[in-house]
Amino acid sequence: MIEALHYTFIQNALIAAILVSLVSGIIGSLILVNRMTFLAGGIAHSSYGGIGLAIYFGLPIFLGASVFAVICAVIIALISFKQRHRLDIFIGLIWAVGMAVGIVFVDLTPGYNVDLMSYLFGSILAVSREDIIFMAVLTLAVLIFIHRYYKEILAVSYDSEYASLRGINAKFFFTLILIFSALTVVVAIKVVGLILVIALMSIPTYIAEQISASLYSMMLKSALLSAIFTIIGLIISYQFDITSGASIILTSAAALGLFTVFKKLWSNK
Repeated sequence: MIEALHYTFIQNALIAAILVSLVSGIIGSLILVNRMTFLAGGIAHSSYGGIGLAIYFGLPIFLGASVFAVICAVIIALISFKQRHRLDIFIGLIWAVGMAVGIVFVDLTPGYNVDLMSYLFGSILAVSREDIIFMAVLTLAVLIFIHRYYKEILAVSYDSEYASLRGINAKFFFTLILIFSALTVVVAIKVVGLILVIALMSIPTYIAEQISASLYSMMLKSALLSAIFTIIGLIISYQFDITSGASIILTSAAALGLFTVFKKLWSNK
C-alpha cells in the first residue's frame, strides 16, 4: 500500500476518507442522539433524485445531489413539526419518489450509460480535486456550526421542549441539523454509496456512544473511529481489489462485533 501513495488518486482517496470520516462522526453523533437514523436514511436515498437530475441537465453530481437532498431535508423538517405521527409515511414516500425521479432522469439522458454501482456502493478511488474541495468546505462549515452553537445543539438534541422554554429556537436548529445531515450524506455517498451510507454514520457513532461521557467526546471518538475504519477498509479494498464501500462497512461491522464481544466479556468480570 505504501508504494500506492505515489498515485494521485490514492492520495485523493485518503484525504477524502479523513474529511468524510470527520464530518460523518460529528453529524452521525447528532443523528444518533436526535434519533433521526430513519430520517437520514430517507434523505440518503432520495438524494438519488438529485443525481439523476444532475446527469440529465449536465450539472455537477455533488451540486444536484446536495440541492435535492437539502430540499428533502427541509420538507421532512416541516412535516415533522406539523404531522410527526405521520412522519414515517412521508419519509418512505420521499425515499421512493427521490429514487424514482433519479432513475427516470438517468433513463431519459441521451447516450448516457451510468454505472449505478458507483452511486450505490461508492467510488472513493474516483474522488476528484473538486470533490475534495466540496468535502473540505462542508467539514469546515460543520466545525464552525458545532463550535458556535454547541450549547444550543446539546439542549435541542436531548430535550427540545426544555430548550424552547429557555428561548432556543428548537425548530431552527433541528432543521439545520437535518440540512447538515443531508449534505453529509451526499459526500459520504462518494465513499460508501447510497446503500451503505447510514452504516458509515451509525456504526462508529454507536461504539463512540458506549465509551463517551458527553456529546463532545462522542463526536471526537466517532470521527476518529470512522477515520480508522475507512482507512483500513480502503487498504483492504486496494489489496484484494474489492469494492471500497463494502470493504469499509464490513471493516466497521467487524469492529462493532469485536467491541460487543469484549464489552460483554468485560461486564462479566
